[in-house]
Amino acid sequence: MKTRLSGLELLALGFMTFALFLGAGNIVFPPQVGIGAGTDFWPAALGFLTTAVGLPLLGILAVARVGGGLETLTAPLPRLAALAFGLGIYLAIGPLFALPRTGTVAFEMGMRPFVALSGSAEPSLYSLLHSLLFFGLATLLALMPGRLMDIIGKWITPLLILLLGLIALATLVAPQGPLGETQAGWRAAPFTEGFRNGYLTMDTLASLVFGILIVTAIRDRGIREPRLIARYTLGAGIIAATCLAAVYLPLTYMGATSHELAAQAGSGELIPAYVAALFGPWGPVLLAAVITLACLTTAVGLLSACGEYFHGLWPRLPYRLLVIAMGAFATLVANQGLETLIRVSIPVLVTLYPPAIVLILLSLIRPWLGDAPRVFAWALSLTLAASLLDGLVATELAGLADTARALQRHLPLGETSFGWLLPALAGSLVGLAGGRRQRLREA
Repeated sequence: MKTRLSGLELLALGFMTFALFLGAGNIVFPPQVGIGAGTDFWPAALGFLTTAVGLPLLGILAVARVGGGLETLTAPLPRLAALAFGLGIYLAIGPLFALPRTGTVAFEMGMRPFVALSGSAEPSLYSLLHSLLFFGLATLLALMPGRLMDIIGKWITPLLILLLGLIALATLVAPQGPLGETQAGWRAAPFTEGFRNGYLTMDTLASLVFGILIVTAIRDRGIREPRLIARYTLGAGIIAATCLAAVYLPLTYMGATSHELAAQAGSGELIPAYVAALFGPWGPVLLAAVITLACLTTAVGLLSACGEYFHGLWPRLPYRLLVIAMGAFATLVANQGLETLIRVSIPVLVTLYPPAIVLILLSLIRPWLGDAPRVFAWALSLTLAASLLDGLVATELAGLADTARALQRHLPLGETSFGWLLPALAGSLVGLAGGRRQRLREA
């Protein structure tokens, strides 16, 4: 039995973790934050890093601390509540949103420029063919989960880091303009807007899923001692978080300095235009390689994690069958378009994120909670009630959103992204007080 990982193995584990997280949203959304922030680049970037780097790192640490995946994290909750929460997270980061988004972004930002150059009048056909090839390869790699660390950590990720480093360095050395003007919606609270946009990466939700892949990869190397597993998991998380921050900051700066180059660019148009300006005719080739590798590694990780989860729920369904089915479903959903996927996902993410944050924080301090089930139940119930209002507002449906917005105003911080904070704190205190009373009666 192995007792430690070598430095090279830990680095490969960290690279694997970074590659699992670095997918579609991680590349698309930082420039959008920069566009909105403009001269308020730093507060917006710090807000984005909080939810897109800091919270995922805490999620990985929480998984390592409890020694299991999402099922172990949600164990203090009632069985049905834990099942509903787990299904919501896995469906969001799996077949409904994050997984098909990897294929959509890989086509829109990596392949579409070449389709445009070919003069094809049927880009939808190319999109379908790309989705078939992309998810076919991702499915094939996901059917070998035991080799994830070798395939991704040792081969794909170093190449990805090299290519991303070229783009980041060129952006910082030769920005395509000065910092733009801060957009109206960002002037009042750039940190809050950056924080909220970090939700769209789905990385905090993904950390609850990918954490167990990291733990499994460590165990596959023969490490069995819980203390060492937690230590190496944290080490891998720190490596991944450092790499993510090193990617996010240049990409956010790219957006903040893009106003003169691509003033009206959409989610999938800004980066191709900027990279083409930096590298000329080689820009689309470089970007296609970066986007394809980044999205592919995330797709493989999502297929593997979701396949393991759903197989655990329904053991009669083979892991291989589930992975193939999700790959086929993602192929169909991916062709709905990037803007559609983003628009539909926002209300769900705004609703799920606050309970996920509270779950992570409570899991980190679970040993000191006393009556953990009571605290978890109260805190997550009140958090979900508050975040549900945010989700309804985000639907922008006439009537429904207006009613939710009116109710939201009665919450402290309700008109910001932090209306769930005080309900979460109140629920935790109620749970702690109830547990204390119960222990006193029993004594």
